Amino acid sequence: MKKFFIVAAALLTFAVFGAVAQSETASQAASETAVAAPVAQPEAVAASGTESSAGAIKYVAAALAVGFACIAGGLAVGKIGSAAMGAMSENAELSGKALPFVGLAEGICLWGFLVALLIIIL
Repeated sequence: MKKFFIVAAALLTFAVFGAVAQSETASQAASETAVAAPVAQPEAVAASGTESSAGAIKYVAAALAVGFACIAGGLAVGKIGSAAMGAMSENAELSGKALPFVGLAEGICLWGFLVALLIIIL
């Protein structure tokens, strides 16, 4: 359980740093736009702030989707893999029946990546 909190804290830290970097980039772009057009409309400034926070939230959501999926996949592979090895030590014929379950558990990580990719793209 301690490992879970350490990994979750690390993922949250990376997501926060990514959001800060995204907002820094957006603020630099906004300042360049303000220099190019000294008379800016308040609606345009408010819209750019809303877009940058929405972009940051997308990155945090994608990071959480991948993080939680990989943590869950790792826990599932650990439990299924140990049970499969125990069963194969008693009966070697079970190896072909146990390996697909490990593959299904690894598929959880792939689904998390696909969800994150869809969050970022859409």
